[in-house]
Amino acid sequence: MKVLIAHNRYRSGTPSGENRVVDAESVALAAAGHEVVRFELRSDQISAWRLARKATLPARVIWNPEAYRNLGVMLRESRPDVVHVHNTFPLLSPAILYACRRARVPVVLTVHNYRLSCATGDFFRNGVICHACARGAGPIPAVVHGCYRGSRAATVPAALAISAHRSAWRSLISAYVFISARQRDLLSGLRLPADRVFVASNLVPRRDLQRPPRLPVALYAGRLEEAKGVRLLMSAWDRLCATPCDVGLRLLIAGTGSLDREVAGWAATRPSVEILGHVPSARCAELMARARAVVVPSLWQEAFGLVVVEAMAAGTPPIASEHGSFAELITPGLDGVLFPPGDAKALALILADVAADPARYRGYGDQARVSYEQRFNPDDHVDRLVEIYHFAISNPVWLGLAEGEQRRPTRTVA
Repeated sequence: MKVLIAHNRYRSGTPSGENRVVDAESVALAAAGHEVVRFELRSDQISAWRLARKATLPARVIWNPEAYRNLGVMLRESRPDVVHVHNTFPLLSPAILYACRRARVPVVLTVHNYRLSCATGDFFRNGVICHACARGAGPIPAVVHGCYRGSRAATVPAALAISAHRSAWRSLISAYVFISARQRDLLSGLRLPADRVFVASNLVPRRDLQRPPRLPVALYAGRLEEAKGVRLLMSAWDRLCATPCDVGLRLLIAGTGSLDREVAGWAATRPSVEILGHVPSARCAELMARARAVVVPSLWQEAFGLVVVEAMAAGTPPIASEHGSFAELITPGLDGVLFPPGDAKALALILADVAADPARYRGYGDQARVSYEQRFNPDDHVDRLVEIYHFAISNPVWLGLAEGEQRRPTRTVA
């Protein structure tokens, strides 16, 4: 099978789980004997644009004519069996869906976040979960609150891209892949055709389990952002360290983000905390394999939680907030631990247990690896993906175009 992967890569300075998943799936598909073609634009390109071109970015978020034309050319030349779309924001734009329709190539869409309903893609605003735009009002609340980058002006293009192409997202996709059942349920307001909706977790590559000696370390690996629960983790760690005895546990923080300076200042006065900055994925896997536990304290309802399954693949138990997809991924008391979202005291008590009972967490880690092999096996993932591709090919959606008709879609936004 020939698969064209369409993806707008996130900025290289902001480590992206979506980028990693796209790369891992592409490699796995090729290894399974499928031909993979990539159609990608990179958000890094924007910084090199001239000022006049940058001024066109808001319009390109809604409709990028170059992406439409260039993908059309690639579809004619490469003639793939199916196009697998991942992220279209900000440069690919929904225009690529119309290019696929014109070329009569079925589209499979992996929904990695909540951007089909939410301008920021995370259902999170001002430190709390927010579903205002998913309740039938469309993206109007996002514009009112200036959700994207704290700016109404920046939010408008993202909001228009949602509303202007809402019917296209419903009718130009042959198969939708949600990465968790919880994500699917939170986006039920999209009213997507149920017979075209599938749930398939992200692919997490298998790594050889070397079983290195475990260290008395709790690891946080992720972006240093409020939504990721970094401040919650700091508060919980301070509670832990306020106990009268030396707990003997260290905290490693791997990642970068908008809270870099705040986290570095906090860690500077706490000898038990080490800031590692950006860590390559291979090194991060090594750190996970040596840690006693991996902490995932997210405040937003993560659609999947890649770090959770990466920890399991390393044989290390995850400790995560009990919301979003985490309750699907983790069986508490068996292969990990869940705690009430936003509860620093509960997280501190769990960290104290990690310090006091390494044998318990070694057992959780052993079972976590078993859970990974049974539920997130990468070979099974590829088989599932190919099944979905075959469904899309057998059940294309053409929006009622007459046979042979190839017209440019009507622009809904100037």
